Amino acid sequence: MNTDFFIDLLHEVKEFEHSGACKPGHTVEDFRLWLNDKKYRSESPTTLFRNENHAAALTENEICKQVLLLSRYSRQLIRKGLSSIPELANEEFTYLYRLKDEPSLTKIQLIERNGHEKQTGTQILKRLLDYGLIEERHDEADRRSKRLKLTKKGEDMFHRSVEKVDMTSQVLSGSLDTDEKDQLLVLLRKLNEFHAHVYSEHRHSEVSRILELIR
Repeated sequence: MNTDFFIDLLHEVKEFEHSGACKPGHTVEDFRLWLNDKKYRSESPTTLFRNENHAAALTENEICKQVLLLSRYSRQLIRKGLSSIPELANEEFTYLYRLKDEPSLTKIQLIERNGHEKQTGTQILKRLLDYGLIEERHDEADRRSKRLKLTKKGEDMFHRSVEKVDMTSQVLSGSLDTDEKDQLLVLLRKLNEFHAHVYSEHRHSEVSRILELIR
C-alpha cells in the first residue's frame, strides 16, 4: 500500500485530535463519524446536482439528507443509552412505551402506531413475547385478533428504563435551546401527521402519486 495513504491518515487523525469531536476515551467509531461529517460538510448539495446536470429541489433534498442522518445518529444513541437493557435497545422500547400508554392494543394496531411494516413489527413483537415483557390474549369481540398487554416483568422493565430513555432524549435534542426545541417539535408533529396519513391511506401508492397530495 502507498505510504502516502498512511501519511494522509495520520494527518486526519491529528486534525481529529485537535477538533472538538475528540473526547477522552474516543473510539474508532467516533473517528469514522467525524470523517463522515467532515466530508459531508465539505460538499455542497447545490454543487453536486449542478455537476451532475440534475434539476432538483435542493431544500427538500437537504431535508431528506438531514432526516436520514438524524435517524442514524438517534439509533446509535438509543443503543448506547439502553446498552444495559439490551431487550429494549433497538425498536423494542418504542413498542413497550406505546403499550404502556395504550393498553390492550391489537398486534396490528401496535405495529401501525409505530409506523412499521407488518413483517418488521411482527419480529419485534416476537422478541418482546420471548423476553416475557408482553403477553397476548384473544380479542373477545374478534377471536381472530389478539390483544397485547405488559406483563409484570414488562412493567418493571418500563420503570427501569425511564431514566435512561429520558437522558437519551435530552442528548438527542442536542444544544437546541427551549424555544428551538418547541419550534422543532411543532414542525416534526406537522410532518409526522402528514406521513401518518400517507402510511395509513397511501402505503402502497407510488411516490409520484403521494407527491400529488402536497401539490
